[in-house]
Amino acid sequence: MHLLPTLTTRPSRPLDEAAEVDATALAAELREHVAGDVRFEAGSRALYSTDSAIFRRIPIGVVLPRNADDVAATLDLCRKYRAPVLPRGGGTSISGNSCNVAVVIDMSKFMNRILEIDPERKIARVEPGVICDSLRDAAEKFHLTFGPDPSTHNRCNLGGMIGNNSCGMHSMMAGRTADNIHELDVITYDGLRMRVGPASEDAINSIVAAAGRRGEIYARLRMLRNEYADLVRQRYPKIPRQCSGYNLDQLLPEKGFHVARSLVGSEGTCVVVLEAACRLVHSPPERLLVVAGFADIAAAGDHVPLIREHAPLALEGVDDRMVDALRAKAHQIEKLPLLPQGRSWLYVEVGADERDEAVDKARRLVTGLRLQPGVVSAELFEDQEVAKKLWDIRHEGLALSRVPGVGDLWPGWEDGAVDPERVGDYLRELRRLIDSFGYFGHLFAHLGQGCIHTRTNFDLTSHEGIAKYRAFMEAAADLTVSFGGSLSGEHGDGRFRSELLVKMFGEELVGAFRRFKEIWDPERKMNPGIKVDP
Repeated sequence: MHLLPTLTTRPSRPLDEAAEVDATALAAELREHVAGDVRFEAGSRALYSTDSAIFRRIPIGVVLPRNADDVAATLDLCRKYRAPVLPRGGGTSISGNSCNVAVVIDMSKFMNRILEIDPERKIARVEPGVICDSLRDAAEKFHLTFGPDPSTHNRCNLGGMIGNNSCGMHSMMAGRTADNIHELDVITYDGLRMRVGPASEDAINSIVAAAGRRGEIYARLRMLRNEYADLVRQRYPKIPRQCSGYNLDQLLPEKGFHVARSLVGSEGTCVVVLEAACRLVHSPPERLLVVAGFADIAAAGDHVPLIREHAPLALEGVDDRMVDALRAKAHQIEKLPLLPQGRSWLYVEVGADERDEAVDKARRLVTGLRLQPGVVSAELFEDQEVAKKLWDIRHEGLALSRVPGVGDLWPGWEDGAVDPERVGDYLRELRRLIDSFGYFGHLFAHLGQGCIHTRTNFDLTSHEGIAKYRAFMEAAADLTVSFGGSLSGEHGDGRFRSELLVKMFGEELVGAFRRFKEIWDPERKMNPGIKVDP
């Protein structure tokens, strides 16, 4: 039996303040001073009221700026009318962090240029509305790539990826978005525009000595760093997919006081990004797929440490329930026989500069897997057309929101992450937890980095169902923390997890998060109610 908590309604001061905004007057002034699109009519507000999560918040209005001057003018007028602001990417977030009662600033229509690619320095400068695949395609001309590639890579924006600290399957070779940001050009709600990146102690001293708002920000960030450094070192999970809270660890001396990376994953709660300098990495041109079959997804997880020793470019997991759902929907059904024997599978992408080297890597991996107990099958697929069909099965996982006989499968507990060395045991416990609540769902995962995605048949339409859902969220958070993991391994905290951050970080660090936001956004107008004061 699970004790279901009583649902309570909390006062929501930021939303109450938003309701008092004179939207008609604000829209009129925006149209006068902004060259881009200003959309305050009901249809646009409805379109921007939700993202890929389960939440809905109707915005005050939407602005699509043409340039940085438009963004500055929008912020000036929002300050005048005391209106909250939400900088929004592609709206593909699973966590509900890109919908709010605020003025939405959408860069995707106009501020979407690749400004420069420097193949020698392996740096790309982009505007925040650039689509991930546009940057990756442009970089491939130099055999480079932007490593993070979430499943929405053909439509997600770099600005949104910076907001969420996105990852994707190729973060195996490049890390999170935070690990691939060199510098940011940002503007605060109170109108300060500044370029931020790493800073030496001498540089910090110079910035602080210059005084002004920028000097104040750096002085207070350094004070925050000094006060909480030891606690940050103790409490932040040392895992590949730590994407929860604010990146206070990036302010540590050993991380180079990297202010830009501390802002990655802040979910629009601190600044608006106007431009980003992104790190590019080498893109191996020869890539092959190995698929291994196992009795269940946890057994697959047990073999992740072995496969990681082969330095794969990607290591993804698919469970039997996801494949059964495809079969039930007669979707991709003609491709399912391509899967080797087993009830759960690992997709392993290996790569090299030369074909022979890639084939040799893949064959050594297959040979090693076949010698392991618990491995049902292991096959190398050298035919690229066959490999693409197999990848289609993995990519269709997100589409399975409705399965015959099961009902709606929802995001809700998404992308918890643990140490890849422990991911098999974590999967066993997570499956037991889902089953104990009487839920049904499937798991598909970035197993190589210990990050697990779920779709579950939560009842989100009744009081009892929502209470049960909340109890499950609390229990899932406790489970993940018990493994030393992160509540978010990809999509950010948003409306799902912000309230649960205290379980992971403790009251003192959550207080530090509040101070971090206040340094950047003292008026609490940037995407209010996310991460801080949820």
